[in-house]
Amino acid sequence: MLWQALAKRLAIGPQLGRRWIASSSSLAQKVAMSKFDRGEFINYDKLGDNLRIVRDKLQRPLTLSEKILYGHLDNPKDQDIIRGDSYLYLRPDRVAMQDATAQMAMLQFISSGLPRVAVPSTIHCDHLIEAQLGAAQDLQKAKDVNREVYDFLATAAAKYGVGFWKPGSGIIHQIVLENYAFPGLLLIGTDSHTPNGGGLGGVCVGVGGADAVDVMASLPWELKCPNVIGVRLTGKLSGWTSPKDVILKVADILTVAGGTGAIIEYHGPGTESISCTGMATICNMGAEVGATTSLFPFNHRMATYLRATGRGDIASLAERHQDLLVPDEGAQYDRLVEINLDELEPLVNGPFTPDLASPISKLGENAVKNDWPLEIKVSLIGSCTNSSYEDMSRSASIARQALQHGLKAKTAFTVTPGSEQIRATIARDELDKPLAEIGGVVLANACGPCIGQWNRQDVKMGEKNTIVTSYNRNFTGRNDANPATHAFVASPEIVTALSLAGDLRFNPETDFLTGADGEQFKLDSPYGDELPERGFDPGQDTYQEPPEDGSHCNVDVDPNSNRLQLLTPFHQWDGKDLVDLPILIKVHGKCTTDHISSAGPWLKYRGHLDNISNNMFITATNAENMKLNEVKSQLTGEYGAVPDTARQYKAKGVPWVVIGDSNYGEGSSREHAALEPRHLGGVAVIVRSFARIHETNLKKQGMLPLTFADPTDYDRVQPSDRVSLLGLASLTPGKPVRCVLQHSDGSAEEILLDHTMNEMQIGWFKAGSALNKMAEMFS
Repeated sequence: MLWQALAKRLAIGPQLGRRWIASSSSLAQKVAMSKFDRGEFINYDKLGDNLRIVRDKLQRPLTLSEKILYGHLDNPKDQDIIRGDSYLYLRPDRVAMQDATAQMAMLQFISSGLPRVAVPSTIHCDHLIEAQLGAAQDLQKAKDVNREVYDFLATAAAKYGVGFWKPGSGIIHQIVLENYAFPGLLLIGTDSHTPNGGGLGGVCVGVGGADAVDVMASLPWELKCPNVIGVRLTGKLSGWTSPKDVILKVADILTVAGGTGAIIEYHGPGTESISCTGMATICNMGAEVGATTSLFPFNHRMATYLRATGRGDIASLAERHQDLLVPDEGAQYDRLVEINLDELEPLVNGPFTPDLASPISKLGENAVKNDWPLEIKVSLIGSCTNSSYEDMSRSASIARQALQHGLKAKTAFTVTPGSEQIRATIARDELDKPLAEIGGVVLANACGPCIGQWNRQDVKMGEKNTIVTSYNRNFTGRNDANPATHAFVASPEIVTALSLAGDLRFNPETDFLTGADGEQFKLDSPYGDELPERGFDPGQDTYQEPPEDGSHCNVDVDPNSNRLQLLTPFHQWDGKDLVDLPILIKVHGKCTTDHISSAGPWLKYRGHLDNISNNMFITATNAENMKLNEVKSQLTGEYGAVPDTARQYKAKGVPWVVIGDSNYGEGSSREHAALEPRHLGGVAVIVRSFARIHETNLKKQGMLPLTFADPTDYDRVQPSDRVSLLGLASLTPGKPVRCVLQHSDGSAEEILLDHTMNEMQIGWFKAGSALNKMAEMFS
């Protein structure tokens, strides 16, 4: 049998290809993972069995994230477990993919030749809808413009057994929270904000599409054993302070790189004052500090949310297994952060980075001191981070107060519901009415401006301006592609209040507004219901269930399409050292995946690798001249666009490298930031440090992710250098790579480069990619 042969070749134990989530071993009561997965059951018994083996080995209390991860080990008996060091081989319960990343993931899965996915998987159409006019018009336009892509995803989902959420369903993370997340879940998702599911006590991790393909192909998922950062919450949220302020404070403390290689575990008595959707908000934005994921322990707020979303059987099952779903007494954390919610002030983070925090009482002062534009042009609430019923309810309470005084928003104001269920419910309960009456435009149930899908018309490109959002990410040009836009992130309540004043100097806790009658008034603290009193209205049915047998379904890709392109395998390594490589670009400063592969209008090419590669590094700053999208060709001596120069090298058979700074590849999980350099001839990326997901994505695509053994060597590298990577035939885990820098003046110097590749990952490099290696094993 294929899977038996595969297990033998991988030599990772007899459990390969075996699904444990639906084990028929006796559960007193079988509870389905979701209403869409009636044949797949939650198996806390198996979780407990694995943990008994692990406890016997480790002989210490376990944190909650350790319980969930180690409970999902493929082979717990033989697994090495050392935080921050060993690689874990895990069996996730399910896979979730958004439409922009699902295109490449499904193209890769098709390349595997497998007939059907091996674990419950879903595709969510949320990224390709551009915000401009309003929900109905924008959704219809997206369906028309993206018809080819949506048809491909729908038919591929049907053929290979994947659930399909149609355009207008809502944002992937809200759909997962409402339908699929549960305490103790291990889920991987092809989006960096997948950790949103930690609000329901699951370990939900953002990955690249190649990782998703491994899991859908029934291969174990590899994850470096995370460290664990504990965040102990005391006190209680009240007044203007919201769950968003907790993660804004954590970002202020940890910075954008402080969570790298770690899971953030919230605990302590303060967790009881936070709603389930509030906990999801906190976990969602943990991606902005580089954390592998974040989660909360199971409590009554989660049980209440499960019952409100029609999953009372899961709530009852979790209550009976609560010992598995909370940390052990005495569990040790690698770092402990303490936050007193009684003392926490509302925060506004930004601009240009999500870890620059200003307490609302200091925001105006900081804005004046730093010459940030004081006038707010646009206020935007919603997104996957903050679009729950509670968020909308509290924001509506601010809007009602303004209307009582005849006041409307002084800024443009947009509202993004997180899902069709949220949209329908707030419409039924008339929460959208006051938001619209102060000037709000309700956008489609989609990502929209949060990911740059915003056809903004009110300012010119390059015009300095300020926007405030309840989103999660605010890198340069992130929302509107304008590098001069100063984007600030806050809670939806604070954003709504700021929209009424139109000025960063306004503090709703202390300052007064002027009503239509000239009378001054001060806003009361926001208030609202955690969950709808009359239950949720599901709205329109937007789910396509896959047929039991999808073999009859046809999936066609037009060879002349500019939106979709079947993949061809990358070339294998030829066994030789990589010598005399030109540097395509030495990147100055922050280099997120947005800088490597821009989003916004480029999202439409996510299924066409060659076309989307024309956006590679076009917004990264060249250290040689401090310009964007202008690099010098070492073949011609002429300056040109980065993608054009890369194509020139590729056409001449000249591989190249990239030099970067710290936390390279932070931000989105998009694997195109690894696929594009590989496609255009890149062989290595050499940096001071990597963000976790991007480093893994580079490995998966057969590139060498290398770090300076001495971080100051970044300054030794000149953009005109030629780089040689030596001794690759003896590349082994933990052994540095020799690197010779040949300077343009004829001198040379040798430095050492570190890497984190294990034997399997070195095999990906030698095979040309992880997908190539999979094909070798299946052949």
